[in-house]
This record gives sequence, structure tokens and C-alpha cells, in this order.
Amino acid sequence: MNGLAVPVTIAGTGVHLPPEVVTNAELAATLDTSDAWIVSRTGIRVRRRLAPDRATSDMCVAAARPALAAAGVTARDVDAIIVGTYTCDQPLPSTALIVKERLGADRALTLDITQAACANGVQALFLAAHLLQTSAARTVLVLAADCASRVTNPQDRTTRVFFGDAAGAAVLTRASSPQCGLLGWDFGSELSYDVEIPAAGEYLKMNGRAVWDTATRCLPDSILRATDNAGVPVEEVTHVFLHQANLNIIKAALDKLGVPHSRAPITVEGLGNTGSAGVFTAMHERFGTGAVSPGDTYVVSSIGAGFQWGTLCFRHA
Repeated sequence: MNGLAVPVTIAGTGVHLPPEVVTNAELAATLDTSDAWIVSRTGIRVRRRLAPDRATSDMCVAAARPALAAAGVTARDVDAIIVGTYTCDQPLPSTALIVKERLGADRALTLDITQAACANGVQALFLAAHLLQTSAARTVLVLAADCASRVTNPQDRTTRVFFGDAAGAAVLTRASSPQCGLLGWDFGSELSYDVEIPAAGEYLKMNGRAVWDTATRCLPDSILRATDNAGVPVEEVTHVFLHQANLNIIKAALDKLGVPHSRAPITVEGLGNTGSAGVFTAMHERFGTGAVSPGDTYVVSSIGAGFQWGTLCFRHA
């Protein structure tokens, strides 16, 4: 086991979903596609779209507040805010700093993780757990949000049908039980331009076949390495929180692992691929309803453009 010396726990989660719902039928009205094609290829039926006068930071703030309340802390208790997003409000200033000011988290160190795309959130959780190993931090707010509707071409069916806008939040604190915390992890990467935003102002480009091949190969292997490092057999993992990119990818990964589908909450059907936020929406499905109990083990696993991927294995306090 290569867990951290100071046990940590996710004390509260939150999600924000923009109110506008975009159906497959609406997309099919302007794109060469259909509801049947989208559902069969992706599992997605609807997704959310952020209003033009709102930004990623607005979603982060809205997700942060219920997460802080669930954790029983206030913004003034937060020692660090980490925002994972590839759709920053603007190149400068920091999106995390904007969120800090909006929340009134006066003491918080602000950090932004921006270029692991859909894996931003897992990297942010990993960093948060390590900050809690120091005397400088006892409460870390992790936010993962993306507004992909701003960076996908409205005329490109390859990307437009896949993505939705959302934000997720998790509050990490120190745990009292030495048996709990971050038990093991795995990270990997392969340089690829199959998913890219070539330059500022350009749209997201994606090779769907390359995403499928890489995700179905790397995610299960990463989960097995992380659980092995943690000393937890994968069949004993209670909850599997996977990046919500595509329902077929999720099912293929679970089948490769031999894990029952019931252990992995699904949000992609009603939200689409929400980028950095995807795995957080899955986590909130269980944490938000009290379904994660003390002693439960769970993995958090995502893959993003680059390609970059990572898996964390926790035991809940």
C-alpha cells in the first residue's frame, strides 16, 4: 500500500447544472444526426447548456456552496481552492481566484489545473490530498467544471452531440481513522493530438475512434494498478466513479474489470460528457444521497485529452 501518511476524506459534494436542457431532437434539427444514432453511439439523451451571460466560475460557485454545507464548513474555513477546467473564464486572471472572491474564502490558496481536460478533476483531487499532508491545510475545496458548449462547433456533429455543461465540487478534509484515506493511485499519459483545441478561438476537434480505443484500454488498466497499489482487490471496490464520456465506454470498462454495472453510477445519459465535472457528477450521485458509508472503498478514474488519465483509490472515513 502506498497511501498517504495523513488520512483524508471527502466530507461533502455538490453539483451545479445549468437550467437549459438540449435534447437530441433539437440537435438533429440542425445536424446530420438523429436521436437513435446519438443514443446508440453515446447513450446520451439530453445535456445542459450554460446561458451566454454566465461563465465557468458561476457554475463553480453554485456547486461549491452545497458542498461546503454538506461538509459542515464555511468558505472562511477553506485553506485552498483548486479549480479543474479547460474552459477558464479567460486566460487571466485565475478562475480559482475569481471563485475565491465570490465565495469570500479569504484565506484560501488558489490553484488552477487546466490542460488535462476531462482528467483535470482527478489531478485536482490528488493535489488536494497532498496539500492536506502539510500543516498549511486542513480543508481543501476542489471544483471541476467545463462549459464545452463554448468550444464546440455548432455545425460539427462529432463534438456537438457529446458535450454538456456542468460543475462539481468536493470538500476534502483530514480524517481521524488511519485506515481511511487515499490508499493508492495511478497516473499515465500518451502524447496525442486526437483530441485538441489547436489555438485560442478555435473549436475542439476529436477523433472518436481514438478516444474509444485509448479509454477502453487505459481506464481499466489504470484502475487495476491503483487498486493493486492500495492492496484492495478490484472486486471488493464498493463504488466505481468513472469519467462520464460515453455510456458504451463505461460499460466496456466495467466489463473488462468484471465489476457489476450497479457499482458505477451513470450521469452521462442526462448530462452528456461534462468534461472535468463528469466524474464529480457520478460521485455526487452516491455521496449526495448518503450511499457512501464509512469503510466503503471507491475509485475515481478519468481520461482526458493529451491523452492523460488517472485513478485514485480511497477508503471512506
